[in-house]
Amino acid sequence: MVKKLLHTRYRVKDLEKTVSFYKDVLGLEEIRRHTSGRGSQLVFLKAPESEEEIELCKFDASGPVVVGPDLTHLAFEVDDLDKFAKQAAAKGYALSDGPHQSSGGRIAFIDAPEGYEIELIERATK
Repeated sequence: MVKKLLHTRYRVKDLEKTVSFYKDVLGLEEIRRHTSGRGSQLVFLKAPESEEEIELCKFDASGPVVVGPDLTHLAFEVDDLDKFAKQAAAKGYALSDGPHQSSGGRIAFIDAPEGYEIELIERATK
């Protein structure tokens, strides 16, 4: 049996542009980077209040990166969706959908480089 989720991997073509998005737009922290034994360039990041990490992988030998629509996304909690949207737009990343009201607060989406979708959740205050 597994014990816990450690990381989720996304393969990308432009590693530095994607790392910049996760750090500068989303505010994730780069934990470590290295090259694997087979030659993959790997960067691990995490959100300030999370244990799980995101692994970004550049491995050209695997062929082109093709991200299918609505196949996968990462979801992050934000304190203030409007403030986040304004800051992200100022960095060249406008929301791709929302904000929308949901039963637990508000949600919106933003597209990361390479087409991966990011869900943003502002929980309702109690």
